[in-house]
Amino acid sequence: MLIRDATAADADHLVRFINMAADDLPLHFWKKSAGPGVDPMAYGRERAARKTGSFSFRNAWLAEVDGEVAACLLGYPAALEPEAIDPDTPPIFVPLLELEALAPGSWYLNVLATYPAYRGRGLGSALLAKAEAVTRQAGRTTISLIAEDTHQDALRLYRAKGFVEVARRPVVKDDWAVGAQEWILFTKSL
Repeated sequence: MLIRDATAADADHLVRFINMAADDLPLHFWKKSAGPGVDPMAYGRERAARKTGSFSFRNAWLAEVDGEVAACLLGYPAALEPEAIDPDTPPIFVPLLELEALAPGSWYLNVLATYPAYRGRGLGSALLAKAEAVTRQAGRTTISLIAEDTHQDALRLYRAKGFVEVARRPVVKDDWAVGAQEWILFTKSL
């Protein structure tokens, strides 16, 4: 296994990983944002290939097995002081922003995902170790992440690696078809 920095050319993988990690919530959002006649996955790839913004290849690392991309870590330093939630924020995102605000100054692990064919091989553990190294390099002492209550394998992994549940918020579904009922904020002090 090799863990490497993502590049703009990895945008297709990044889009698939973020969409997988959040049960199609990004795709749901991209469909609404891209506008009529625009491929929402292409819209997502364009965002992932940017050099700026939180969802950027510059904030991502990929694990490869035998030269094939197998898993992804994407994260970045959270604001030291959380900003007020804009009243125009779509309700579906408000619980996530509320939870993020409970871990100011942490290194926020936004995406940890593994393609199904590579699960159970320790890639998630290896990428969590990479997240700890990146957190320290960024001068932060806490990692935070938000998971859905239905992602049982991920929840077991986070707890086994020392992450502690901090808070929960109900999932706002609107017209997003998802089985999850709650978002769960976890943190780990390093």
